[in-house]
Amino acid sequence: MKNKTQPALKKIGMVSLGCPKNAVDTEYLLGDLVNTGYEITPDKEEADVLVVNTCGFIESAKRESVDAILEMAQLKTDGRCQKLIVTGCLSERYSDDLLKEIPEIDHIFGVNQYPRLKEVLHPVDPSTGRTQARDQMNGPAEYFEPYADRILTTPSYSAYLKISEGCSNKCAFCIIPKMRGHIRSQPLASLVTEARQLAQLGVRELNLISQDTTMYGLDLRMKNGLNSLLEALAKVEGIEWIRLFYCYPTFINTELIELIKREEKICPYIDVPLQHIHDEMLTRMKRQEREKKVRLMLDEIRAKIPGVALRTTFITGFPGETEAHFQHLLDFLKETRFDHVGAFTYSHEEGTTAFDYADDVPQKIKQERKDELMQAQKTISLQKNQAKVGEVHPVLVEGADFEESYLVTGRLPTQAPEIDGQVIIEASDVEPGMIVPMRILSATDYDVVATRIDG
Repeated sequence: MKNKTQPALKKIGMVSLGCPKNAVDTEYLLGDLVNTGYEITPDKEEADVLVVNTCGFIESAKRESVDAILEMAQLKTDGRCQKLIVTGCLSERYSDDLLKEIPEIDHIFGVNQYPRLKEVLHPVDPSTGRTQARDQMNGPAEYFEPYADRILTTPSYSAYLKISEGCSNKCAFCIIPKMRGHIRSQPLASLVTEARQLAQLGVRELNLISQDTTMYGLDLRMKNGLNSLLEALAKVEGIEWIRLFYCYPTFINTELIELIKREEKICPYIDVPLQHIHDEMLTRMKRQEREKKVRLMLDEIRAKIPGVALRTTFITGFPGETEAHFQHLLDFLKETRFDHVGAFTYSHEEGTTAFDYADDVPQKIKQERKDELMQAQKTISLQKNQAKVGEVHPVLVEGADFEESYLVTGRLPTQAPEIDGQVIIEASDVEPGMIVPMRILSATDYDVVATRIDG
């Protein structure tokens, strides 16, 4: 650990909320602080400084972030820490409100000001004692070098690789472009360097994330930028699995599909958030794709990539969604039979285009539609898992289960960390990070049971 002699050593406690993209920001931030001479502690009650990296995407995430800030504020009130710092998406959206309503906050930063955090850990102007949020929000964007001293919060064998920041799509329900700006792709060479650094740390699985992965390189004037990136990452020694998240359906093309098919390191897994399928709803959502092209895309993927797993997400209760619209979506889900599905009830967010729409679907109906969708998917998932019984697949061993320590778990190439099912492993001669062939013995709704085989 490098110590640049600026501050006396202090302990930093970190609370990171939200999506994997936010988690990567946290990892860069932790590395930056350690490189500056600070110590990271997992015990928030031991911390001199508490940092909350917030999410502000939808109402439930905002509530979780506020609750976390209030919990940390109480620790400061009790005299257990000296400073409380808030960063991330919620502070980008509501900086002034947070400073006004939670006086325990000492400093607040938006999503582009993470490198400035270490600056405010030094003595500040005694006349204010706080960093003014609005001045920080309007400052120039700053980013860490992606291969800097990043501290992984994931298991040592798996990491997220954030390939771009921001989003240039104009989906009516989404506040991300206003919070994080237009797409800015990380240079290909920097991402390859970061992948090599991660491989040297023992990472075997890279999960590519962004707001829109398929648009990678567009701002850098790259043609088929994602293809070029994938080809370069596949050459990194030590990396065995590469998985794609957040692929906007409009930009999934034949070249990308064929690359996934022929490159062994790219997992047969595509996360393609659709949000809805009825053309009237897609129009209201300001999505670029329409049902006919989506179906053609899904057919091509399945025809060309044997055993591919398709994940998607849907929104129920978007303004204007009728029972007929929802039934059309439900029928599509039952027909298309995705491997993994996530569903969310529509959240009426100020600053989005849809905020001007009448939020005309009662919350009770939104929830009932979500529950019906997920119940149908549960049946599909069980059937798909049962079809795997007797087959042999590679499994990435993860180790003892977080909730049930007596279980050893792992994942198939078609199962992403945290959001998909797991493999329950009937074997004792495996270690975390190993990728070994296993035979599927039985299946549940979302998980499968497997045992190691020789060879």
